[in-house]
Amino acid sequence: MIWNVAPEPADSAVAAALWRDYYTEVSDRYYLLHEGRRTDPDELEREIGAATGDDLAPPKGRLLVAWCAGEPGGSAGVRLLDADTAELTRVFVREPLRGKGAAPLLVRAAEDAARAMGAVRMILDTRNDLVEARALYARLGYAETEPHNDDVYAEHWFAKDLRSGDLN
Repeated sequence: MIWNVAPEPADSAVAAALWRDYYTEVSDRYYLLHEGRRTDPDELEREIGAATGDDLAPPKGRLLVAWCAGEPGGSAGVRLLDADTAELTRVFVREPLRGKGAAPLLVRAAEDAARAMGAVRMILDTRNDLVEARALYARLGYAETEPHNDDVYAEHWFAKDLRSGDLN
């Protein structure tokens, strides 16, 4: 499979469709695990509507989309938190395309975007049930750290020094 990763406006229809797919999956996964049900449709619409993506717009953010055969297959976002630190967010690959190389490509592109914005360190958080994500980050040189936020859904925190690839 040949992938192409390119910046995408955070308010585009492509971005909205990927955000909907991402949020639906992670939300359903959470509720199925903890409450034995899928996400309430009203909650889903509220949360999708509340996520403007403004934090992923230049100059302090980027939304990247992985394209395969002319179709958007996944996304990754990066936002500058301060002069040195960027946060990786919204890493997602549509289910039929998983395992075909898009996720590492997206993360590396996000790291390049963070470096271009001046960041020397990338941080992220994720949940216990997102075991595939945790394995991906570990494979790509991210190390678990102490919490860097108090997000109610965050259960694992990672960091990577973008200068050397080591934990910062």
